[in-house]
Amino acid sequence: MSNSVSFLRICLSAFVLILAGCDAGDTSEDLVVADECTIPANQIVSGGVAKDGIPSLQNPTLVDAGSAGADYLEPESRVIGVIIEGEPVAVPHNILWWHEIVNLDLNASQVAVSYCPLTGSSISFDRAPQGGATFGVSGLLWQNNLIMYDRNANETLWPQMLRSGGCGEEIGQPLTPFTSFEMSWAAWQSLYPDTRVVGNVTGHARNYTQTGYPYGTYEEPDNGSTLFPQVINDDRPPKERVLGIPVGDGGKLYPFFELDNADPVTAVNDLVDGRPVVVLWDDAAQGAMAFESVLNGSRFTFEMRGENFADVETGSTWDVQGRAIAGEMMGAQLTPIAEAYTAFWFAWKAFHPDSEVWLANAGS
Repeated sequence: MSNSVSFLRICLSAFVLILAGCDAGDTSEDLVVADECTIPANQIVSGGVAKDGIPSLQNPTLVDAGSAGADYLEPESRVIGVIIEGEPVAVPHNILWWHEIVNLDLNASQVAVSYCPLTGSSISFDRAPQGGATFGVSGLLWQNNLIMYDRNANETLWPQMLRSGGCGEEIGQPLTPFTSFEMSWAAWQSLYPDTRVVGNVTGHARNYTQTGYPYGTYEEPDNGSTLFPQVINDDRPPKERVLGIPVGDGGKLYPFFELDNADPVTAVNDLVDGRPVVVLWDDAAQGAMAFESVLNGSRFTFEMRGENFADVETGSTWDVQGRAIAGEMMGAQLTPIAEAYTAFWFAWKAFHPDSEVWLANAGS
């Protein structure tokens, strides 16, 4: 292991210890790993903090995009967007660098928006099937990935990218995905001008500005360092972001560097496990979204039209959110693939080693 890699791991380890001391009362006892697990218990490691040492947020204040409470964000700041009963809400990475999970109770919905800075994985879950469980940060990691826990009495451990109970009473129980989209703050505002966003007053003393990113050079695509050693597939840059559609230990993934080209948008018409899908990429948004490409019993094929998309069948114009905005299909909405999510290349391949990789030159 190189000196630079060792140094970065020391710095990251020191950082998580600093996190634990940021707020009085944030830390508590360690969680006990149950005897029965679906993952190797001897591979579960402490990230350097006790449970809740990194404090998840419960119903933080949501503010309008143009308010002072949102001025910590830059246009290029990455956000995780969700539509909760018709209401658009943005949860920025800037917040999740420090809290990793935001639990939202909005209207009649109970949603957890999660982001693991170490694996670059943004996944949202419907909490209702788990009895509205409030998810917290366990302080434990598996394959460098966040392990969530619920604050109900059973304290089941939920590895985020496993998307199911890893240890405890609800072992093997799948979490229900909630559709979310990761993109730039400017792009999300353009698509949803009436969006609300998590404000910068959270009850915790943190630097939520873009310059407050606490992990140094960790996110640089070619940076192969991780907090804990693991085997990394070196076919692509380790921290390149990918959008993946999981199918068991496989599925299909779409690397951002393959989707990003000289055109403002890219449409990939594909089959994943026999399911017709389309992946829509927006260069300005630096985000990809996956949708079912069958609507009302008919399969649609998409291509680029300026800064938007068009379907070959009717010539209608669509945006990156799968909404028909002009033409015969105007007002139609493609069904998002809720289980699709964005993560770093190394992490996706660790959790879904049998995945196919879409390559632009190969077209498949």
